[in-house]
Amino acid sequence: MPVLLQLMLEFFKTGLFAVGGGLATLPFLYQMSDATNWFSHADIADMIAISESTPGAIGINMSTYAGFTTAGPLGGVLASLALAAPSLIIIVIIAKFLNKFDENKYVQRAFYGLRPASIAMITAAGLNVIRVTLLNWELISGGSGSFAEIFKWEAIVMAVALFFAMKYLKWHPVVFLAISAVIGIVLKF
Repeated sequence: MPVLLQLMLEFFKTGLFAVGGGLATLPFLYQMSDATNWFSHADIADMIAISESTPGAIGINMSTYAGFTTAGPLGGVLASLALAAPSLIIIVIIAKFLNKFDENKYVQRAFYGLRPASIAMITAAGLNVIRVTLLNWELISGGSGSFAEIFKWEAIVMAVALFFAMKYLKWHPVVFLAISAVIGIVLKF
């Protein structure tokens, strides 16, 4: 199958089933990485960083990044369109019948059931980001390395410091992203 068509199908499936927003696309990206080798798990961590620091929806930004790295500019455009297409189709259908769906107890129950699923998908994605960013997973999975070597201590200290800084300082998130980028460049993470 040509890579552009496969890219579109993968991102269409992701857009169809990633309930819960942009971060819910992460489990699909990890699966896509394992199945296609278009990008690595470390590349996904880079996608998150770039997608969070650029304007727009994180899911669309990540699909554009993944499509671009896989198949160039056309890949970026097609992956983004494929990710958004299911939502657009579903919204058009629901808008047509919104009054009927609004009071339907089965629809309300379905949405109630989707909430835990989206939380689970976002949590799984977050744990994968932690694994890639804060742990030397190769040492853990290989059974080697000391306790001190298993953890990426600089990244952990930076994450904890940024967490508390964001909690107590009311600065714009872009400031924290800029500070993080400068620290990464200076300390050569």
